[in-house]
Amino acid sequence: MLLDEDPATLIHHTVGNFNIGPDKAAVSRINDSLSTLEQARDLRMREAESALKKLSRTLTTLHNNHSDTLASHSSTQHASSISTLDSQKFRIAKSASDLEIETERISSQLADLQARLSELELQGPEGGPETARRGLVEDEITLKLAVYRGLGIEVEKEGGEEYNKVVVRNGRKGDVHIVNLEPGKFSRHFYANYFWNTV
Repeated sequence: MLLDEDPATLIHHTVGNFNIGPDKAAVSRINDSLSTLEQARDLRMREAESALKKLSRTLTTLHNNHSDTLASHSSTQHASSISTLDSQKFRIAKSASDLEIETERISSQLADLQARLSELELQGPEGGPETARRGLVEDEITLKLAVYRGLGIEVEKEGGEEYNKVVVRNGRKGDVHIVNLEPGKFSRHFYANYFWNTV
């Protein structure tokens, strides 16, 4: 069968009518996108490999440090150090408590001596009968206070002329009791029993 037109012309017209230019451009764009994606993928893979190597080196370093720490740690030595530090802490606390008690005692003595000095300065160098009589009474009170202090009982004045505060110390137990004397609240017998039982 013979064709009315030349087959080559017919094929040329057929190809021309299909208009494959846009398709070729689309395929070219797709190839460019694939190339770009492949490059981006390769870059990300290299970055991930670099980060992984860095993390691996860090892990190795930490593992080595951990192993060295475990190798150098001795539980027996640690327990011994803790025990030694606890003993030192206890001794220091006891020394501080003893110094505080001694400081209070010396402060009380100093206050008594300052009061006595003030009274002597007011009496002057000679004094007189009233002063002498008052001095005897005060000497008697001072003697009683000294006896009480020797027993661990210190009587103090707070805010007035009367002795209204008693500090009772028990050196054997390391206890300190402070009692405020309130006239009329308890009898002298009650206070005396309490002080002796505390001492």
